[in-house]
Amino acid sequence: MRASDAERERIAELLREAVAEGRLDMDEFDQRLETAYKARTHGELEPLVQDLPAPGSAVTPVGSSAPAPLGGSAANWPARIGGPATSTGGFALWGGFNRKGRWTVARKFTAFAMWGGGEIDLREAHFEDREVVIRCFTIMGGIHVTAPPELNVEVRGIGIMGGFGEGSNEDGEISPDSPRVRITGFALMGGVGVDRKRTKAERRRLKEAKEAELEARRRHELDGPDDGGSGEGRKKL
Repeated sequence: MRASDAERERIAELLREAVAEGRLDMDEFDQRLETAYKARTHGELEPLVQDLPAPGSAVTPVGSSAPAPLGGSAANWPARIGGPATSTGGFALWGGFNRKGRWTVARKFTAFAMWGGGEIDLREAHFEDREVVIRCFTIMGGIHVTAPPELNVEVRGIGIMGGFGEGSNEDGEISPDSPRVRITGFALMGGVGVDRKRTKAERRRLKEAKEAELEARRRHELDGPDDGGSGEGRKKL
């Protein structure tokens, strides 16, 4: 069966997610992407993603009208939910604490900072349960929470002569498979900030993938259609 432009784009999206997750290196990504844009049939597209599971689920069928699955930080959410907590809280008095990297957030995590600061990074974290509450309390101190754009985060807190709320946000659609994280508490003459952003490594991989995709499109445009001049499948700049 002949492949459509939408199906080629869907395969390209799966390849971008794979390189962002580290499943493909840039050379493999570049080769597969170029092949995807030149593909004329489903049979040519399917092998390009057969060994690449979609984040958290099976590969989206080539002929499906469903949108491409989310990836990056949201990769394999079910595997990141469950297991014993490695930390139930953080405390800072005239000092600081941080929770980052690969750690497991307790169902109820309590953080306190007085004349000090704390950092809670959820971008590579696992979660004890699908429903997690992070309670943040500051007195003349600060706590900073960083979450990936795809994580379902609800912020409810009170700032008294201080601030409690979200900071900068990167683009990203909430994943239905992600855990739900509620951030509550209060800040007295201090602040609790919540940022949504990707890790530097993930942003770099996505940037490299985008550049490689643009280069593949450019080469495809220069090569022109290979189906006898009918123009089928030709991409527009």
